[in-house]
Amino acid sequence: MGIAILAFVAIFLLIGSAGVMLFYREQMVQRLTAVISPESKQKTLMETIQQSGFSLSGVVEHLERVIPKSQAEVGVAQQRLIRAGYRGESAINVLYGAKVLVPLVLATLVFASGFGRDNPFMIYVTAMGLGFLAPDFWLSRQIKKRQAKLRRGLPDVLDLLVICIEAGLSLDQATRRTTEELVKAHPAICDELNIVVLEQRAGRARADCWRHLAERTDVDSLRNLVSVLVQSEQFGTSIAKTLRVHSDTLRTQRMQKVEEMAAKTTVKLVFPLVLFIFPSLFLVVLGPAMITMSESFKGLLNR
Repeated sequence: MGIAILAFVAIFLLIGSAGVMLFYREQMVQRLTAVISPESKQKTLMETIQQSGFSLSGVVEHLERVIPKSQAEVGVAQQRLIRAGYRGESAINVLYGAKVLVPLVLATLVFASGFGRDNPFMIYVTAMGLGFLAPDFWLSRQIKKRQAKLRRGLPDVLDLLVICIEAGLSLDQATRRTTEELVKAHPAICDELNIVVLEQRAGRARADCWRHLAERTDVDSLRNLVSVLVQSEQFGTSIAKTLRVHSDTLRTQRMQKVEEMAAKTTVKLVFPLVLFIFPSLFLVVLGPAMITMSESFKGLLNR
């Protein structure tokens, strides 16, 4: 089994080396030309690396071609990356490349540590499976963190929107001013609102821009805000009053959520009490009694 694993790793390294040579063939030709013609200008190591375009993200992007995927899967993955705040064109390639690189790294670590000697097949399969799923778990965690930041900054954004609208600004101008003022305090939600401002400048309808915000972030409080704004625009009600009422509602919901988490604390404390505190308490209370009883029984048996 060890020989098969070594052969697999060697074949993979050969294929990877051939791929790197194909991807960076022009850069290799330039290097050979520089060696053959010494009159050419010498370059520093950092300049050579930057001009060759070699980077870890570039290697990972090329590895993504190994995984077969459909357009629907790519669309779902790209939507998740956008929700996590990664909008670059290479983000999807890095994600699928990590699905290839991380399993190989875990398999190499298992082989180097000798952990897979007892049951090599199951251990290597488990390591590669966990490595394949690890980027998805990490991405889900990043999405939850960003959504929590959006929920945390929404009441402050609403308060500043109300102040700007009551000062005489329109909703579009108030949104732009809010993104400028709160960019350091709440960068996540200001980034999303800045996209709304750019879409409105491009000529898209205001309702469509706010709906795209709700779809892009997938946060319930933002969905409620978008529906409130769209209804306020359709029925002609005051946007400032609507936003103030919605902000108060969000703060009430936040207080209720904190109270709910506090109420759950007593139930969550049951498990550490049963697993850690009660056994120690039983040992302290019943230990001396058990020792005394065992000594008494030994004395009776000796008689």
